[in-house]
Amino acid sequence: MKQLSNIAMPHVQTILAHRALSATQGKIIVSPYCRVSTDKNDQANSYASQISYFSEYVNRQENWELGQVYADEGLSGTSVKKRKQFNRMIEDAMHGKINLIITKEVSRFARNTVDTLTYTRKLKERGVGVFFVSDNINTMDADGELRLTIMASLAQEESRKTSERVKWGQRRQMEKGVVFGRDLLGYTVKEGKLSVNECEAEIVKLIYHKYLVEGKGTRVISRELYEAGIKSKRVKEFSNTMILKVLKNEKYVGDLLQKKTFTPDYLTQSKKANKGQEDKIYIRDNHEPIIERNIWDSVQRELERRSPPLEQKQRHTNRYWCSGKLFCECGQRFISKTRKLKGGKHKAWRCLEAVNNGSEKIGKFGESIGCDSGSVNDRTLLVCVANAVKYVQGNTRAIINEMLYEFSQIQSENKPTDTSQIESKIAIVQDKKLKSIDLMLEGIISKEALKARQAEYEIEREQLVSRLRDIQIKNSQLSTQTNNLDTYKTALNEILKFTTDTDLLYRELLDKITILKDKTLIIHLNALPYGIKIEYKTTGKNNSFTANIHSLELVNLPA
Repeated sequence: MKQLSNIAMPHVQTILAHRALSATQGKIIVSPYCRVSTDKNDQANSYASQISYFSEYVNRQENWELGQVYADEGLSGTSVKKRKQFNRMIEDAMHGKINLIITKEVSRFARNTVDTLTYTRKLKERGVGVFFVSDNINTMDADGELRLTIMASLAQEESRKTSERVKWGQRRQMEKGVVFGRDLLGYTVKEGKLSVNECEAEIVKLIYHKYLVEGKGTRVISRELYEAGIKSKRVKEFSNTMILKVLKNEKYVGDLLQKKTFTPDYLTQSKKANKGQEDKIYIRDNHEPIIERNIWDSVQRELERRSPPLEQKQRHTNRYWCSGKLFCECGQRFISKTRKLKGGKHKAWRCLEAVNNGSEKIGKFGESIGCDSGSVNDRTLLVCVANAVKYVQGNTRAIINEMLYEFSQIQSENKPTDTSQIESKIAIVQDKKLKSIDLMLEGIISKEALKARQAEYEIEREQLVSRLRDIQIKNSQLSTQTNNLDTYKTALNEILKFTTDTDLLYRELLDKITILKDKTLIIHLNALPYGIKIEYKTTGKNNSFTANIHSLELVNLPA
Protein backbone atom coordinates (compact mmCIF):
# COMPACT_ATOMS: atom_id res chain seq x y z
CA MET A 1 0.00 0.00 0.00
CA LYS A 2 1.32 3.44 -0.88
CA GLN A 3 2.09 5.56 2.17
CA LEU A 4 1.61 9.23 1.33
CA SER A 5 2.82 10.56 4.69
CA ASN A 6 6.41 10.28 3.50
CA ILE A 7 6.27 13.13 1.01
CA ALA A 8 9.98 13.92 0.67
CA MET A 9 11.68 12.45 -2.38
CA PRO A 10 14.64 10.10 -1.67
CA HIS A 11 18.15 11.35 -2.34
CA VAL A 12 19.50 10.27 -5.73
CA GLN A 13 23.08 10.43 -7.02
CA THR A 14 23.95 12.77 -9.85
CA ILE A 15 24.50 11.38 -13.31
CA LEU A 16 28.26 11.85 -13.00
CA ALA A 17 28.40 9.64 -9.93
CA HIS A 18 26.12 7.19 -11.70
CA ARG A 19 28.55 7.04 -14.63
CA ALA A 20 31.55 6.53 -12.36
CA LEU A 21 29.81 3.66 -10.59
CA SER A 22 28.78 2.09 -13.88
CA ALA A 23 32.37 2.21 -15.16
CA THR A 24 33.24 -0.47 -12.62
CA GLN A 25 30.05 -2.47 -12.89
CA GLY A 26 29.53 -2.38 -16.67
CA LYS A 27 28.07 -0.15 -19.33
CA ILE A 28 25.05 2.09 -18.87
CA ILE A 29 22.04 0.81 -20.83
CA VAL A 30 20.71 3.86 -22.71
CA SER A 31 17.26 3.78 -24.37
CA PRO A 32 16.19 6.53 -26.77
CA TYR A 33 12.56 7.65 -26.90
CA CYS A 34 11.10 9.43 -29.90
CA ARG A 35 7.76 10.41 -31.36
CA VAL A 36 7.89 10.23 -35.14
CA SER A 37 6.07 12.28 -37.76
CA THR A 38 2.28 12.30 -37.92
CA ASP A 39 2.64 12.06 -41.71
CA LYS A 40 2.24 8.35 -42.44
CA ASN A 41 4.32 8.63 -45.60
CA ASP A 42 7.23 10.05 -43.62
CA GLN A 43 7.03 7.88 -40.51
CA ALA A 44 9.47 5.23 -41.75
CA ASN A 45 12.07 7.82 -42.76
CA SER A 46 11.59 9.77 -39.53
CA TYR A 47 11.95 6.65 -37.41
CA ALA A 48 15.05 5.47 -39.30
CA SER A 49 16.74 8.87 -39.12
CA GLN A 50 16.13 9.16 -35.38
CA ILE A 51 17.45 5.63 -34.78
CA SER A 52 20.58 6.52 -36.75
CA TYR A 53 21.03 9.78 -34.85
CA PHE A 54 20.60 8.24 -31.40
CA SER A 55 22.77 5.24 -32.25
CA GLU A 56 25.65 7.50 -33.26
CA TYR A 57 25.08 9.72 -30.24
CA VAL A 58 25.15 6.79 -27.79
CA ASN A 59 28.19 5.18 -29.42
CA ARG A 60 30.17 8.41 -28.96
CA GLN A 61 29.70 8.28 -25.18
CA GLU A 62 32.09 6.30 -23.01
CA ASN A 63 30.50 3.38 -21.10
CA TRP A 64 27.16 3.81 -22.89
CA GLU A 65 25.42 0.91 -24.59
CA LEU A 66 22.40 1.31 -26.88
CA GLY A 67 19.36 -0.45 -25.44
CA GLN A 68 15.78 -0.85 -26.65
CA VAL A 69 14.52 2.05 -28.79
CA TYR A 70 10.95 3.17 -28.02
CA ALA A 71 8.90 5.15 -30.55
CA ASP A 72 5.26 6.24 -30.72
CA GLU A 73 3.98 7.13 -34.17
CA GLY A 74 1.94 10.25 -34.76
CA LEU A 75 0.51 10.63 -31.25
CA SER A 76 0.03 13.89 -29.37
CA GLY A 77 2.50 14.66 -26.60
CA THR A 78 -0.10 16.35 -24.42
CA SER A 79 -1.04 13.09 -22.70
CA VAL A 80 0.89 9.86 -22.13
CA LYS A 81 -2.28 7.76 -21.72
CA LYS A 82 -2.39 6.51 -25.35
CA ARG A 83 1.37 6.25 -25.92
CA LYS A 84 1.92 2.50 -25.60
CA GLN A 85 5.66 2.56 -26.26
CA PHE A 86 6.17 5.37 -23.74
CA ASN A 87 4.34 3.43 -21.03
CA ARG A 88 6.25 0.26 -21.92
CA MET A 89 9.52 2.19 -21.61
CA ILE A 90 8.58 3.49 -18.15
CA GLU A 91 7.66 -0.04 -17.03
CA ASP A 92 10.97 -1.45 -18.33
CA ALA A 93 12.90 1.30 -16.58
CA MET A 94 11.11 0.61 -13.30
CA HIS A 95 12.14 -3.06 -13.62
CA GLY A 96 15.83 -2.18 -14.02
CA LYS A 97 16.13 -2.80 -17.77
CA ILE A 98 17.21 0.80 -18.49
CA ASN A 99 19.78 3.06 -16.78
CA LEU A 100 19.25 6.23 -18.80
CA ILE A 101 16.58 7.52 -21.20
CA ILE A 102 17.51 10.05 -23.87
CA THR A 103 15.09 12.02 -26.00
CA LYS A 104 15.39 14.95 -28.36
CA GLU A 105 13.61 17.61 -26.31
CA VAL A 106 11.10 18.16 -23.51
CA SER A 107 8.17 18.54 -25.91
CA ARG A 108 8.91 15.08 -27.37
CA PHE A 109 8.76 13.48 -23.92
CA ALA A 110 5.52 15.17 -22.77
CA ARG A 111 3.88 18.57 -23.22
CA ASN A 112 1.97 18.11 -19.99
CA THR A 113 3.98 19.62 -17.12
CA VAL A 114 2.43 17.33 -14.52
CA ASP A 115 3.17 14.19 -16.57
CA THR A 116 6.74 15.32 -17.23
CA LEU A 117 7.51 15.91 -13.56
CA THR A 118 5.60 12.84 -12.35
CA TYR A 119 7.43 10.39 -14.60
CA THR A 120 10.89 11.93 -14.27
CA ARG A 121 10.56 11.87 -10.46
CA LYS A 122 9.36 8.28 -10.52
CA LEU A 123 12.33 7.30 -12.68
CA LYS A 124 14.75 9.30 -10.54
CA GLU A 125 13.64 7.37 -7.46
CA ARG A 126 14.83 4.21 -9.23
CA GLY A 127 18.12 5.83 -10.24
CA VAL A 128 17.06 6.24 -13.88
CA GLY A 129 17.84 9.60 -15.46
CA VAL A 130 16.26 11.31 -18.46
CA PHE A 131 18.52 13.39 -20.71
CA PHE A 132 16.92 15.91 -23.10
CA VAL A 133 19.55 16.37 -25.80
CA SER A 134 18.42 19.62 -27.49
CA ASP A 135 17.51 21.29 -24.19
CA ASN A 136 20.71 19.99 -22.49
CA ILE A 137 18.74 19.01 -19.37
CA ASN A 138 19.61 15.97 -17.28
CA THR A 139 17.18 15.08 -14.51
CA MET A 140 20.02 13.62 -12.43
CA ASP A 141 21.74 17.02 -12.20
CA ALA A 142 21.15 19.16 -9.13
CA ASP A 143 19.21 21.83 -11.04
CA GLY A 144 17.68 19.37 -13.51
CA GLU A 145 14.12 19.48 -12.16
CA LEU A 146 14.08 23.27 -11.93
CA ARG A 147 15.15 23.69 -15.55
CA LEU A 148 12.85 20.88 -16.62
CA THR A 149 9.86 22.55 -14.94
CA ILE A 150 10.51 25.76 -16.85
CA MET A 151 10.91 24.02 -20.22
CA ALA A 152 7.92 21.73 -19.64
CA SER A 153 5.74 24.74 -18.75
CA LEU A 154 6.80 26.49 -21.96
CA ALA A 155 6.05 23.36 -24.01
CA GLN A 156 2.63 23.02 -22.36
CA GLU A 157 1.82 26.68 -23.02
CA GLU A 158 2.81 26.31 -26.67
CA SER A 159 0.48 23.31 -26.92
CA ARG A 160 -2.34 25.42 -25.49
CA LYS A 161 -1.77 28.21 -28.01
CA THR A 162 -1.59 25.75 -30.88
CA SER A 163 -4.82 24.11 -29.71
CA GLU A 164 -6.62 27.46 -29.57
CA ARG A 165 -5.42 28.41 -33.06
CA VAL A 166 -6.53 25.07 -34.49
CA LYS A 167 -9.96 25.27 -32.81
CA TRP A 168 -10.51 28.82 -34.07
CA GLY A 169 -9.58 27.82 -37.62
CA GLN A 170 -11.77 24.73 -37.54
CA ARG A 171 -14.79 26.70 -36.35
CA ARG A 172 -14.44 29.21 -39.20
CA GLN A 173 -14.31 26.30 -41.65
CA MET A 174 -17.33 24.63 -40.03
CA GLU A 175 -19.32 27.83 -40.46
CA LYS A 176 -18.59 27.58 -44.18
CA GLY A 177 -19.97 24.03 -44.29
CA VAL A 178 -16.64 22.22 -44.34
CA VAL A 179 -17.13 18.74 -42.85
CA PHE A 180 -14.76 17.58 -40.12
CA GLY A 181 -14.92 13.86 -39.56
CA ARG A 182 -14.60 10.54 -41.31
CA ASP A 183 -16.75 8.55 -43.71
CA LEU A 184 -20.08 7.33 -42.40
CA LEU A 185 -22.61 4.82 -43.68
CA GLY A 186 -23.97 6.24 -46.94
CA TYR A 187 -21.47 9.10 -47.29
CA THR A 188 -17.84 9.59 -48.21
CA VAL A 189 -15.95 12.57 -46.80
CA LYS A 190 -13.40 14.06 -49.18
CA GLU A 191 -11.77 17.49 -48.90
CA GLY A 192 -14.39 18.56 -46.37
CA LYS A 193 -17.39 17.62 -48.51
CA LEU A 194 -19.97 14.82 -48.23
CA SER A 195 -20.73 12.75 -51.31
CA VAL A 196 -23.30 9.95 -51.45
CA ASN A 197 -22.10 6.34 -51.57
CA GLU A 198 -24.92 4.85 -53.61
CA CYS A 199 -24.48 1.25 -52.41
CA GLU A 200 -24.44 2.19 -48.75
CA ALA A 201 -27.25 4.71 -49.24
CA GLU A 202 -29.56 1.78 -50.01
CA ILE A 203 -28.76 0.31 -46.57
CA VAL A 204 -29.68 3.63 -44.93
CA LYS A 205 -32.99 3.73 -46.82
CA LEU A 206 -33.67 0.13 -45.80
CA ILE A 207 -33.15 0.97 -42.13
CA TYR A 208 -35.59 3.91 -42.33
CA HIS A 209 -38.13 1.77 -44.18
CA LYS A 210 -37.97 -1.06 -41.62
CA TYR A 211 -38.37 1.38 -38.74
CA LEU A 212 -41.08 3.67 -40.12
CA VAL A 213 -43.08 1.52 -42.56
CA GLU A 214 -42.61 -1.98 -41.08
CA GLY A 215 -42.67 -0.66 -37.51
CA LYS A 216 -39.70 -2.74 -36.36
CA GLY A 217 -37.49 -1.87 -33.40
CA THR A 218 -33.77 -1.16 -33.51
CA ARG A 219 -32.80 -4.59 -32.09
CA VAL A 220 -34.89 -6.44 -34.67
CA ILE A 221 -33.47 -4.32 -37.49
CA SER A 222 -29.86 -4.93 -36.38
CA ARG A 223 -30.49 -8.69 -36.18
CA GLU A 224 -32.11 -8.82 -39.62
CA LEU A 225 -29.23 -6.90 -41.19
CA TYR A 226 -26.73 -9.29 -39.62
CA GLU A 227 -28.67 -12.32 -40.80
CA ALA A 228 -28.78 -10.84 -44.29
CA GLY A 229 -24.98 -10.49 -44.24
CA ILE A 230 -25.11 -6.70 -44.46
CA LYS A 231 -22.02 -5.14 -42.90
CA SER A 232 -21.81 -1.86 -41.05
CA LYS A 233 -19.40 0.93 -41.99
CA ARG A 234 -16.96 0.22 -39.16
CA VAL A 235 -16.64 -3.55 -39.84
CA LYS A 236 -18.41 -4.59 -36.61
CA GLU A 237 -21.92 -5.91 -36.95
CA PHE A 238 -24.89 -3.60 -36.56
CA SER A 239 -26.16 -3.04 -33.02
CA ASN A 240 -29.36 -1.41 -31.84
CA THR A 241 -27.32 1.63 -30.78
CA MET A 242 -25.84 1.99 -34.25
CA ILE A 243 -29.30 1.73 -35.84
CA LEU A 244 -30.56 4.44 -33.50
CA LYS A 245 -27.67 6.73 -34.47
CA VAL A 246 -28.51 6.26 -38.16
CA LEU A 247 -32.14 7.18 -37.51
CA LYS A 248 -31.14 10.32 -35.59
CA ASN A 249 -28.30 11.53 -37.82
CA GLU A 250 -29.29 14.80 -39.49
CA LYS A 251 -26.77 14.30 -42.31
CA TYR A 252 -29.14 11.84 -44.00
CA VAL A 253 -31.68 14.61 -44.62
CA GLY A 254 -28.98 16.89 -46.05
CA ASP A 255 -28.37 19.00 -42.93
CA LEU A 256 -25.07 19.38 -41.12
CA LEU A 257 -24.68 19.68 -37.35
CA GLN A 258 -21.12 20.11 -36.11
CA LYS A 259 -19.54 20.53 -32.66
CA LYS A 260 -21.57 17.60 -31.32
CA THR A 261 -18.52 16.91 -29.19
CA PHE A 262 -15.88 19.20 -27.77
CA THR A 263 -12.45 18.91 -26.17
CA PRO A 264 -12.58 20.48 -22.71
CA ASP A 265 -8.88 19.94 -22.02
CA TYR A 266 -6.19 20.33 -24.67
CA LEU A 267 -3.86 18.19 -22.52
CA THR A 268 -5.93 15.01 -22.43
CA GLN A 269 -7.46 15.58 -25.92
CA SER A 270 -10.44 13.51 -24.78
CA LYS A 271 -13.77 14.43 -26.33
CA LYS A 272 -17.05 14.85 -24.48
CA ALA A 273 -20.62 15.27 -25.63
CA ASN A 274 -21.38 18.95 -26.19
CA LYS A 275 -24.36 19.68 -23.96
CA GLY A 276 -24.26 23.44 -24.31
CA GLN A 277 -20.66 24.02 -23.23
CA GLU A 278 -19.88 25.32 -26.74
CA ASP A 279 -22.12 26.68 -29.50
CA LYS A 280 -23.07 24.09 -32.11
CA ILE A 281 -23.12 24.88 -35.84
CA TYR A 282 -26.22 23.80 -37.80
CA ILE A 283 -26.46 24.29 -41.57
CA ARG A 284 -29.68 23.28 -43.34
CA ASP A 285 -29.57 21.74 -46.86
CA ASN A 286 -25.78 21.57 -46.79
CA HIS A 287 -25.36 18.54 -49.07
CA GLU A 288 -27.25 15.94 -51.09
CA PRO A 289 -29.75 14.07 -48.87
CA ILE A 290 -30.34 10.32 -48.79
CA ILE A 291 -33.67 10.52 -46.93
CA GLU A 292 -36.48 12.87 -47.95
CA ARG A 293 -37.33 15.50 -45.35
CA ASN A 294 -40.94 14.37 -44.83
CA ILE A 295 -39.72 10.82 -44.08
CA TRP A 296 -37.00 12.17 -41.80
CA ASP A 297 -39.51 14.28 -39.86
CA SER A 298 -41.87 11.30 -39.52
CA VAL A 299 -39.05 9.11 -38.16
CA GLN A 300 -38.10 11.76 -35.58
CA ARG A 301 -41.72 11.93 -34.37
CA GLU A 302 -41.88 8.12 -34.21
CA LEU A 303 -38.62 8.01 -32.21
CA GLU A 304 -40.10 10.47 -29.75
CA ARG A 305 -43.34 8.48 -29.50
CA ARG A 306 -41.55 5.18 -28.79
CA SER A 307 -39.11 6.71 -26.32
CA PRO A 308 -39.92 5.94 -22.66
CA PRO A 309 -40.91 8.85 -20.40
CA LEU A 310 -38.09 10.79 -18.69
CA GLU A 311 -39.21 9.58 -15.25
CA GLN A 312 -38.87 5.95 -16.36
CA LYS A 313 -35.37 6.61 -17.77
CA GLN A 314 -34.28 8.22 -14.51
CA ARG A 315 -35.66 5.34 -12.43
CA HIS A 316 -33.76 2.84 -14.55
CA THR A 317 -30.54 4.87 -14.53
CA ASN A 318 -30.54 5.33 -10.75
CA ARG A 319 -31.90 1.92 -9.85
CA TYR A 320 -28.77 0.78 -8.02
CA TRP A 321 -26.16 2.65 -5.96
CA CYS A 322 -23.55 2.36 -8.72
CA SER A 323 -25.78 2.40 -11.81
CA GLY A 324 -24.04 4.10 -14.72
CA LYS A 325 -20.78 4.39 -12.80
CA LEU A 326 -19.08 1.09 -13.64
CA PHE A 327 -16.79 0.97 -16.68
CA CYS A 328 -14.72 -1.84 -18.17
CA GLU A 329 -11.17 -1.18 -19.33
CA CYS A 330 -12.40 -2.03 -22.85
CA GLY A 331 -14.54 1.12 -22.69
CA GLN A 332 -17.99 -0.46 -22.28
CA ARG A 333 -20.25 -0.06 -19.26
CA PHE A 334 -20.93 -2.80 -16.73
CA ILE A 335 -24.58 -3.78 -16.35
CA SER A 336 -26.38 -5.53 -13.50
CA LYS A 337 -27.26 -9.22 -13.69
CA THR A 338 -29.39 -10.74 -10.92
CA ARG A 339 -29.93 -14.48 -10.39
CA LYS A 340 -32.17 -16.22 -7.87
CA LEU A 341 -30.27 -18.73 -5.76
CA LYS A 342 -30.94 -20.68 -2.59
CA GLY A 343 -30.89 -18.28 0.31
CA GLY A 344 -31.64 -15.18 -1.73
CA LYS A 345 -30.61 -13.25 -4.82
CA HIS A 346 -27.13 -13.05 -6.31
CA LYS A 347 -26.40 -9.67 -7.92
CA ALA A 348 -23.30 -9.21 -10.06
CA TRP A 349 -22.09 -6.81 -12.74
CA ARG A 350 -20.81 -7.75 -16.19
CA CYS A 351 -19.27 -5.88 -19.12
CA LEU A 352 -21.93 -5.15 -21.76
CA GLU A 353 -19.56 -6.24 -24.54
CA ALA A 354 -19.07 -9.60 -22.81
CA VAL A 355 -22.83 -9.99 -22.30
CA ASN A 356 -23.58 -9.31 -25.96
CA ASN A 357 -20.67 -11.15 -27.59
CA GLY A 358 -19.07 -13.42 -24.97
CA SER A 359 -15.30 -13.74 -24.60
CA GLU A 360 -12.92 -11.85 -26.88
CA LYS A 361 -12.78 -13.37 -30.39
CA ILE A 362 -12.91 -12.66 -34.09
CA GLY A 363 -16.42 -12.03 -35.40
CA LYS A 364 -18.19 -13.07 -38.57
CA PHE A 365 -16.65 -10.27 -40.63
CA GLY A 366 -13.12 -10.55 -39.22
CA GLU A 367 -13.66 -7.91 -36.54
CA SER A 368 -12.62 -8.16 -32.90
CA ILE A 369 -15.64 -8.57 -30.63
CA GLY A 370 -16.32 -9.66 -27.06
CA CYS A 371 -14.47 -9.03 -23.82
CA ASP A 372 -12.59 -11.26 -21.38
CA SER A 373 -13.50 -9.25 -18.28
CA GLY A 374 -15.17 -11.39 -15.65
CA SER A 375 -18.20 -10.52 -13.56
CA VAL A 376 -17.90 -8.60 -10.28
CA ASN A 377 -20.11 -9.40 -7.31
CA ASP A 378 -22.08 -6.46 -5.92
CA ARG A 379 -20.84 -7.26 -2.42
CA THR A 380 -17.26 -7.08 -3.68
CA LEU A 381 -17.85 -3.57 -5.00
CA LEU A 382 -19.34 -2.48 -1.67
CA VAL A 383 -16.34 -3.87 0.23
CA CYS A 384 -13.90 -2.11 -2.12
CA VAL A 385 -15.68 1.25 -1.94
CA ALA A 386 -15.97 0.99 1.86
CA ASN A 387 -12.21 0.40 2.12
CA ALA A 388 -11.48 3.24 -0.31
CA VAL A 389 -13.54 5.68 1.75
CA LYS A 390 -11.90 4.54 4.99
CA TYR A 391 -8.47 4.88 3.39
CA VAL A 392 -9.19 8.47 2.32
CA GLN A 393 -10.60 9.28 5.76
CA GLY A 394 -7.52 7.85 7.46
CA ASN A 395 -5.02 9.58 5.15
CA THR A 396 -6.70 12.93 4.50
CA ARG A 397 -3.83 15.03 5.84
CA ALA A 398 -1.24 13.06 3.86
CA ILE A 399 -3.32 13.39 0.67
CA ILE A 400 -3.62 17.15 1.15
CA ASN A 401 0.15 17.36 1.74
CA GLU A 402 0.75 15.44 -1.49
CA MET A 403 -1.52 17.82 -3.40
CA LEU A 404 0.18 20.83 -1.84
CA TYR A 405 3.57 19.44 -2.80
CA GLU A 406 2.57 18.85 -6.42
CA PHE A 407 0.92 22.26 -6.73
CA SER A 408 3.93 24.01 -5.16
CA GLN A 409 6.31 22.28 -7.58
CA ILE A 410 4.25 23.35 -10.58
CA GLN A 411 3.71 26.90 -9.34
CA SER A 412 7.19 27.55 -7.90
CA GLU A 413 8.41 28.82 -11.27
CA ASN A 414 5.00 30.07 -12.46
CA LYS A 415 4.05 32.86 -10.07
CA PRO A 416 1.41 35.41 -11.16
CA THR A 417 2.92 38.16 -13.31
CA ASP A 418 2.24 41.86 -12.75
CA THR A 419 0.60 43.32 -15.86
CA SER A 420 0.78 47.01 -14.89
CA GLN A 421 3.98 47.71 -16.89
CA ILE A 422 2.59 46.24 -20.10
CA GLU A 423 -0.72 48.07 -19.60
CA SER A 424 1.26 51.29 -19.13
CA LYS A 425 3.23 50.66 -22.36
CA ILE A 426 -0.03 50.07 -24.27
CA ALA A 427 -1.35 53.41 -22.99
CA ILE A 428 1.88 55.16 -24.08
CA VAL A 429 1.66 53.69 -27.60
CA GLN A 430 -1.98 54.73 -27.85
CA ASP A 431 -0.99 58.26 -26.78
CA LYS A 432 1.74 58.33 -29.45
CA LYS A 433 -0.84 57.42 -32.09
CA LEU A 434 -3.03 60.34 -31.06
CA LYS A 435 -0.12 62.79 -30.94
CA SER A 436 1.07 61.75 -34.39
CA ILE A 437 -2.33 62.82 -35.75
CA ASP A 438 -1.84 66.25 -34.12
CA LEU A 439 1.62 66.51 -35.76
CA MET A 440 0.10 65.87 -39.16
CA LEU A 441 -2.68 68.41 -38.59
CA GLU A 442 -0.07 71.00 -37.57
CA GLY A 443 1.88 70.32 -40.77
CA ILE A 444 4.94 68.95 -38.98
CA ILE A 445 4.71 65.55 -40.70
CA SER A 446 3.07 64.47 -43.95
CA LYS A 447 0.11 62.13 -44.38
CA GLU A 448 2.48 59.45 -45.70
CA ALA A 449 4.67 59.79 -42.60
CA LEU A 450 1.55 59.65 -40.40
CA LYS A 451 0.43 56.46 -42.13
CA ALA A 452 3.84 54.85 -41.62
CA ARG A 453 3.98 55.86 -37.95
CA GLN A 454 0.44 54.66 -37.32
CA ALA A 455 1.31 51.27 -38.83
CA GLU A 456 4.41 50.99 -36.63
CA TYR A 457 2.49 51.97 -33.49
CA GLU A 458 -0.30 49.51 -34.32
CA ILE A 459 2.18 46.63 -34.71
CA GLU A 460 3.78 47.56 -31.38
CA ARG A 461 0.37 47.81 -29.71
CA GLU A 462 -0.75 44.41 -31.05
CA GLN A 463 2.45 42.79 -29.79
CA LEU A 464 1.93 44.30 -26.34
CA VAL A 465 -1.75 43.31 -26.28
CA SER A 466 -0.78 39.73 -27.26
CA ARG A 467 1.79 39.59 -24.44
CA LEU A 468 -0.78 40.99 -22.01
CA ARG A 469 -3.36 38.40 -23.09
CA ASP A 470 -0.87 35.55 -22.65
CA ILE A 471 0.06 36.73 -19.16
CA GLN A 472 -3.59 37.14 -18.18
CA ILE A 473 -4.38 33.60 -19.37
CA LYS A 474 -1.38 32.24 -17.46
CA ASN A 475 -2.42 34.12 -14.31
CA SER A 476 -5.96 32.82 -14.73
CA GLN A 477 -4.68 29.24 -14.99
CA LEU A 478 -2.65 29.66 -11.80
CA SER A 479 -5.73 31.02 -10.05
CA THR A 480 -7.76 28.06 -11.32
CA GLN A 481 -5.18 25.64 -9.93
CA THR A 482 -5.43 27.31 -6.53
CA ASN A 483 -9.22 27.12 -6.66
CA ASN A 484 -9.00 23.43 -7.62
CA LEU A 485 -6.89 22.78 -4.54
CA ASP A 486 -9.58 24.41 -2.39
CA THR A 487 -12.20 22.24 -4.13
CA TYR A 488 -10.20 19.08 -3.38
CA LYS A 489 -9.84 20.08 0.27
CA THR A 490 -13.58 20.69 0.54
CA ALA A 491 -14.31 17.29 -1.04
CA LEU A 492 -12.00 15.56 1.46
CA ASN A 493 -13.67 17.34 4.36
CA GLU A 494 -17.06 16.19 3.08
CA ILE A 495 -15.83 12.58 3.02
CA LEU A 496 -14.68 12.94 6.62
CA LYS A 497 -18.23 13.85 7.71
CA PHE A 498 -19.66 10.44 6.74
CA THR A 499 -19.60 7.97 9.60
CA THR A 500 -21.91 5.21 8.37
CA ASP A 501 -21.59 2.80 5.46
CA THR A 502 -24.74 2.90 3.34
CA ASP A 503 -25.64 2.56 -0.33
CA LEU A 504 -26.84 6.17 -0.24
CA LEU A 505 -23.45 7.33 1.02
CA TYR A 506 -21.61 5.51 -1.74
CA ARG A 507 -23.99 6.86 -4.37
CA GLU A 508 -23.14 10.39 -3.21
CA LEU A 509 -19.36 9.90 -2.96
CA LEU A 510 -18.72 7.73 -6.00
CA ASP A 511 -17.81 9.26 -9.36
CA LYS A 512 -17.05 6.01 -11.18
CA ILE A 513 -15.25 2.67 -10.92
CA THR A 514 -12.94 1.41 -13.68
CA ILE A 515 -12.88 -2.40 -13.56
CA LEU A 516 -9.66 -4.04 -14.76
CA LYS A 517 -8.80 -7.68 -15.25
CA ASP A 518 -7.22 -9.94 -12.60
CA LYS A 519 -9.54 -8.76 -9.81
CA THR A 520 -8.33 -5.17 -9.88
CA LEU A 521 -10.30 -1.94 -10.04
CA ILE A 522 -9.79 1.80 -9.65
CA ILE A 523 -12.28 3.80 -7.59
CA HIS A 524 -12.77 7.46 -8.49
CA LEU A 525 -14.36 9.53 -5.71
CA ASN A 526 -16.08 12.81 -6.54
CA ALA A 527 -13.88 15.91 -6.91
CA LEU A 528 -10.59 14.18 -6.05
CA PRO A 529 -7.56 14.22 -8.41
CA TYR A 530 -6.51 10.70 -7.36
CA GLY A 531 -7.95 7.23 -7.80
CA ILE A 532 -7.75 4.35 -5.33
CA LYS A 533 -6.44 1.22 -7.02
CA ILE A 534 -7.54 -1.97 -5.28
CA GLU A 535 -6.66 -5.61 -5.77
CA TYR A 536 -9.09 -7.97 -4.10
CA LYS A 537 -9.57 -11.68 -3.48
CA THR A 538 -12.85 -13.57 -3.10
CA THR A 539 -13.65 -16.87 -1.43
CA GLY A 540 -16.76 -19.01 -1.00
CA LYS A 541 -20.15 -18.93 -2.70
CA ASN A 542 -23.65 -17.70 -1.92
CA ASN A 543 -24.02 -17.04 1.82
CA SER A 544 -20.39 -18.00 2.54
CA PHE A 545 -19.06 -15.55 -0.06
CA THR A 546 -16.48 -13.05 1.23
CA ALA A 547 -14.32 -10.40 -0.44
CA ASN A 548 -10.98 -9.30 1.01
CA ILE A 549 -8.65 -6.46 0.04
CA HIS A 550 -5.26 -7.72 -1.14
CA SER A 551 -3.63 -4.31 -1.84
CA LEU A 552 -4.64 -0.66 -2.00
CA GLU A 553 -2.78 2.36 -3.34
CA LEU A 554 -3.38 5.91 -4.48
CA VAL A 555 -2.82 6.55 -8.20
CA ASN A 556 -2.81 9.67 -10.37
CA LEU A 557 -5.76 10.12 -12.70
CA PRO A 558 -5.59 11.61 -16.22
CA ALA A 559 -5.85 15.37 -16.18
